[in-house]
Amino acid sequence: MKKAILVSCGSLSLGLGIIGIILPLLPTTPFLLLSAACYAKSSERLYNWLLENKYFGSYIKNYRAGKGIPLKVKITAVSVLWLSLSFTIFFVIPLVAVKLLLAVIGSYFTWFILKQKTLKKHAF
Repeated sequence: MKKAILVSCGSLSLGLGIIGIILPLLPTTPFLLLSAACYAKSSERLYNWLLENKYFGSYIKNYRAGKGIPLKVKITAVSVLWLSLSFTIFFVIPLVAVKLLLAVIGSYFTWFILKQKTLKKHAF
């Protein structure tokens, strides 16, 4: 039962991490790390698949090793975050309070991304 719950949580977290690649308000790396933790405790096969995955594996390995995030990924993440937030703030949301909330959330995630250690050598 515990194994099934952990695999389910890991898979849900992985799905949210994948969605986070497209939707910048969902943080990708924490969801991928949660997936890795769930899989590590429930399925060695899924854990190894995740770590060896050509799209996600290097992020998890570098982050867990304390190496950081590639500068290109940081720049892309912050750029996509603010492009999508700017569009939403200026063209979609009419309420000023919600616009301010989105700006605060965007500022937090920008700070979070930029404070992460920058990977010196490109991992790809």
